[in-house]
Formats: sequence, C-alpha cells, structure tokens
Amino acid sequence: MGKEKKKKQKKPTAVKRILQSQKRNKRNTQFKSRAKTALKDFKKSIKNKEPKEIISKKLNLIYSLLDKAVKKKIFKKNKANRIKSKYSKMA
Repeated sequence: MGKEKKKKQKKPTAVKRILQSQKRNKRNTQFKSRAKTALKDFKKSIKNKEPKEIISKKLNLIYSLLDKAVKKKIFKKNKANRIKSKYSKMA
C-alpha cells in the first residue's frame, strides 16, 4: 500500500527543446565573448609593441579558441579561417 513508486513525468518535447536551446545559447555567447576578449587583448598588445614571444603566445591562444569554436559549431570554418588570417598578418 505505502510503497507506490512515483512515475517520472515526461516533458513535452517542445519544452525540452526550448530549454536545450537556451542552454546552448548561453554557452555559445560565453564562448564568443571569450574569443572577442582574446582578440581585443591581441590588438592591444600589438598597439603597445610588446615582445614577439608574447604576441605569438596570444596568437596561439586565438588559434586554439577559434578551432574549438569550429569544433563546437559556434563559428563556421571559413569565418575562423578569415579571423586567423587577419590576425596572423598583424603579427
């Protein structure tokens, strides 16, 4: 009598999709913000004429972030390649 199991209520798929898209959107905007901050930092270091090794480290960080963004489908491949090309010319 007292040992009845509660069944887990199934969410409607539309609600689930909304929650998933909100979660993805938040993750994507955080990642884009991280990438933009790295790009701004790189521009600032070039403007301040910092040593080559620091600039190359920051460029490697940008490459890494962009590759991860492509892998996670946040940026398209061509956009990442354009950004990489632009910033490697600056360095």
